[in-house]
Amino acid sequence: MNTVTTAAELKSIVNNFRSQGKIIGFVPTMGALHQGHISLVKRAKSECNVVISSIFVNPTQFNDKKDLEKYPRTYNKDAEMLQNVTCDILFYPSEKEIYPEPDTRVFDFGNLGNVMEGSQRPGHFNGVAQVVSRLFNIVQPHKAYFGEKDFQQLAIIKQLVKQLSITVQIIPCPTLREADGLAMSSRNVRLSPEERKAAPLIAQTLFKVKELYATKTIKELSTFAKQQIGTQKLMELEYFEIVNATTLQPADTKGAAGENVACIALRMGSTRLIDNIIL
Repeated sequence: MNTVTTAAELKSIVNNFRSQGKIIGFVPTMGALHQGHISLVKRAKSECNVVISSIFVNPTQFNDKKDLEKYPRTYNKDAEMLQNVTCDILFYPSEKEIYPEPDTRVFDFGNLGNVMEGSQRPGHFNGVAQVVSRLFNIVQPHKAYFGEKDFQQLAIIKQLVKQLSITVQIIPCPTLREADGLAMSSRNVRLSPEERKAAPLIAQTLFKVKELYATKTIKELSTFAKQQIGTQKLMELEYFEIVNATTLQPADTKGAAGENVACIALRMGSTRLIDNIIL
């Protein structure tokens, strides 16, 4: 695995690969890698000639500076994991490489960006759009791989690519879960033993909502989910929403399979967790 730290060097390497007709796959990360990230790299390896992964903790998408400071940074372990899965290039830039000048661009994703995470974390998706568009400009991938756990982020990135006419194919990949159902997340390591023991209730609730989906109304399902989370004193619910999978607006009708998605966000102590399930 080749580790590259500058945009200029990476662009030169990528241009060489592209001139040879190689298909470039890209997996952007903020490090603190887990098997969910590795599954994206494996998927990219199966579909592309060259796989590039980046590690960059993007400051512009954190609306809470404490959250940025606490974000786990495990570069040596991350690099070893990528090496073991035969990632071809690790892009590990400094902040100055990604933002040579302050990025003042403001994106408008309309209603996609106003709901759920958008309302809870003002400015978050603008920061995501800044860094992803910058990375796409540097890496010039044919395909980019993102996990469905961040369902709203995935929708935003698809919209970003349309708005900026970026020629990259966005590949959604299924959420990977621990044996007890908890969605894999870099933030899970911040849970206390007691919180970690309680955390599978999130996935259990979502699985039950999916099971009940055929026989209950959307209102009944929302009430059920909120009651379930309410039974766990360690959890502070931020939202539970059943939304249209394309528009992310609250679902009026149940529609066909896959048309709606149940999304949840909550806090356990100082750790914020999100999850979803396609209905």
